[in-house]
Amino acid sequence: MPLKKFRRGSGVYYIRGTVAGCSIYESTGTRDAARADAIRIRREAELLDRHAYGKAATLTFAEAALAYMKAGGETRFLAKILEHFGPDTLLSDIDNAAIVEAEAALYPEAAASTVNRQLIVPISAVVTMAADEGLTEPRRFKRRKGDRVRTRWLTPEEAEQLIEAAAEGAPHILPAIGLMLGAGLRSSEALGVDMAHFYPATGEAWIPKTKNGEPRMVRLPSRALDLIRSRPLPDAGAICRSPKGRAYVQRENGGGQISTAFANAVTRAGLDRNEVTPHVLRHTWATWYYAQTHDFGGLLDIGGWKKSDMAQRYRKIAPADLPDRLQAHGWGFGATIREEQPKAAPIRQASGGRPTLRVVK
Repeated sequence: MPLKKFRRGSGVYYIRGTVAGCSIYESTGTRDAARADAIRIRREAELLDRHAYGKAATLTFAEAALAYMKAGGETRFLAKILEHFGPDTLLSDIDNAAIVEAEAALYPEAAASTVNRQLIVPISAVVTMAADEGLTEPRRFKRRKGDRVRTRWLTPEEAEQLIEAAAEGAPHILPAIGLMLGAGLRSSEALGVDMAHFYPATGEAWIPKTKNGEPRMVRLPSRALDLIRSRPLPDAGAICRSPKGRAYVQRENGGGQISTAFANAVTRAGLDRNEVTPHVLRHTWATWYYAQTHDFGGLLDIGGWKKSDMAQRYRKIAPADLPDRLQAHGWGFGATIREEQPKAAPIRQASGGRPTLRVVK
């Protein structure tokens, strides 16, 4: 029979029933009826999927981590990792690209030894235990070696490939791409931009919650605004939405909610998903912005860096022709929204509401 919810004397809702031969009696952990119902529906769907596809295909990283901890595994660094990946990330989706994205969100400026100890080793331990039990494919994760000096950024041409691929396969992430490429937002910051703080008339957005704790105003070029407007803007709430039109749940060190869709778009664009993560778009914006404006103060202010040494690298890595190539693709960081900028890669709605792009060559 389907799962049913009921309330105990404490006021907390429980769910009970049998789905696909599996008997369930467990707490939802909430006193809110609507939230308890959502948990009931999701739990029922999980049981049906597990019955249809098997445990290995449906096992989440959170479930595998819980089993690892119950078996006596080291728990010290897993809390942040679990918070980043959330309850629904499949264990099969944890690969080197997912770790690169987690590193950007959790330890963007950490030493290689810290990343290895606090991120890669715990994840590897969880995956290895699950693989030993036949619940996932064994895999190896690339450890960091020494200081990482290379800063990966996208050329304008690579960015257009990524935008076109996202428009074809994951159009819901286009606004986030626009915010990250256009203003250097971290993925968690981009997913949190609210309509109440978005000013399309001036091409600006207010970011009240940032990694360093200091709010900032960012300016967006016309090309970025085109990407943001490629999806219907809500009347209120977060600009970036899931494929079902729902705002993403905001959590500390978040941003991983779009990592799978982004990685798939990177692959479709012919780029390396182990190199190009959402955080690379922040490096890209910083490289582009300074190359076109030579405004180091603006780079620090808009990028939200407290220490100038963290942003010094972006002053040295761009070729001399980058400003002209950016203008050719519509990325005018020196112009205000009221100034004329070159038209670039228009976003059109194809049949079925999917945005299509014409890439400027």
